Amino acid sequence: MENALPVVVIGAGPQGLAAAAHLVERRMPVIVLEAGASPAAAVAEWGHVRLFSEWPELIDAAAARLLSTTGWQAPAAGYPTGEQWIETYLAPLAAALGDRIRLGARVTGVSRLGRDRLVDAGRGDQPFTVHVAPTEGEEYRLQARAVIDASGTWATPNPAGADGLPALGESAAADLLSYRIPDFRDRAGFAGTHTVVIGSGHSAVTAVLALARMARRDPSTTVTWALRRATAGNTFGGGDADELPARGALGKTAKEYVDAGLVSLVTGFRVERVTRAGESAVLIAEDGRTLTADRVVVLTGFRPDLSFLSELRLELDPTLQAPVRIAAEIDPNVHSCGSVAATGAADLAQPEPDFYLVGAKSYGRAPTFLALTGYEQVRSVVAELAGDRQAARRVELSLPDTGVCGGAGLFDAAGSSLDGGCCAPPAALLQVGRSPASV
Repeated sequence: MENALPVVVIGAGPQGLAAAAHLVERRMPVIVLEAGASPAAAVAEWGHVRLFSEWPELIDAAAARLLSTTGWQAPAAGYPTGEQWIETYLAPLAAALGDRIRLGARVTGVSRLGRDRLVDAGRGDQPFTVHVAPTEGEEYRLQARAVIDASGTWATPNPAGADGLPALGESAAADLLSYRIPDFRDRAGFAGTHTVVIGSGHSAVTAVLALARMARRDPSTTVTWALRRATAGNTFGGGDADELPARGALGKTAKEYVDAGLVSLVTGFRVERVTRAGESAVLIAEDGRTLTADRVVVLTGFRPDLSFLSELRLELDPTLQAPVRIAAEIDPNVHSCGSVAATGAADLAQPEPDFYLVGAKSYGRAPTFLALTGYEQVRSVVAELAGDRQAARRVELSLPDTGVCGGAGLFDAAGSSLDGGCCAPPAALLQVGRSPASV
């Protein structure tokens, strides 16, 4: 199906590249705009982290079909690091897509030709305008028949401040804080020091495990794990009930390290202020408690960047900043036991026709996104854009079950037990979260 105007895909990460592969397979012109200097630039920033999904869960079907024409063979098993994911799959896929990908092309705005968000007349008949600021050269704009935003959330991590805003003094102490999982293969700056990790998702768990291993080898290395919640009950994941075994193992190991005293766990610690004490950071909680650290690793999740979509008509959940039709299924405050349902074009459709949020960005601030979910999203969205309504409505995905309760538990519950309750039958099976490794 040929169209005069291309579909513009924002982001050349796993879901953006998969969307492009589906568009190519349906003979629809596509341009992928990537802000980074290389495809999967965000994945490269956490390339040292091992994923807890196996290879078959990390490869999109249309992408595999495209790659098969080049002689590429899919890995059959194993848990790659981000670097291996790029080298073995994402980089070859980008090469197969060729000049459809534009690197160093940051999208600064999306709108309709000749119409701001206030104008109704003929709005849906006008092409999209996508404003691009390239790394080199002058700003330009593209016209598009549809836009798929797969730009993710990696560039907008949440701050240390417990109220969702940067803590007082947080910006001034930025050189002492990190918002990414450090590459602990380089131990400099962490060995022999005290590090505080803030957060309860898999990014935090991954960092805590690496630091605890350092502490086991070198007792002068100390680790404090600061949780905002008053109990640790929903922190250690699904354990043996998790159908992604590597994901379940993360939490089990973290609990073992806490129980062994390699990690000091502090609950109910909600950062209000960050101050400096020489070369150290002092974290001051809302209740007056303090933690002093040589390094602070802030891993409190991510949020979508909606700033360049301000001229589009979007219908987003006020809590999660996700499309309203999927919000109830992914809300970590209320999500029921079992898997999050697959989402397709009908769930992701916006009041702005032919505009879709996909991938991690479609989940807003929710922490339950998987690569498989994104691949199903782009398959359905591209089918809808191609006019194949039957394929768009069809569900071609069976997600692995966490085996645990998805609810977040009581935020202000008293106590600090490591064995929280859950609506799932085994009382010791606890909630999972999202990190780069949760794909």
